[in-house]
Amino acid sequence: MSSIFTKIINGEIPCFKVAESKDYFAFLDIRPLTKGHTLVVPKVEVDYIFDLDIENFAGLHLFSKIVAEAIQKSVNCKRVGITVIGLEVPHAHIHLIPFNTMNEMNFSNPKLEISTQEMQAIADKIKSNLPA
Repeated sequence: MSSIFTKIINGEIPCFKVAESKDYFAFLDIRPLTKGHTLVVPKVEVDYIFDLDIENFAGLHLFSKIVAEAIQKSVNCKRVGITVIGLEVPHAHIHLIPFNTMNEMNFSNPKLEISTQEMQAIADKIKSNLPA
């Protein structure tokens, strides 16, 4: 059975796509800690990030760096944090979280409720700051 992330990648479930390559996909988290909170996933469905082969593991991190740089240019933040937890969805993924204080990286914080229009505007802004 496909993970929810595979269904998002395949267009079966809508998302606010930020970036896509042949092997990786990035989209806004619909339950974000901060504005611009983005998930980056490999297109190959592997549950545990450390079970990815070396090429996909390295590629996922390099793709995440490109997306994080675009987030940094798009969202008012001091830094973009990176975290890998991976228990909630059985598909390896990286959280890129723009933050100004360490507390904003706390997953026990209440999640933001952002309108569809604002989520789309955030995704569009990040896309516009990706390299050509």
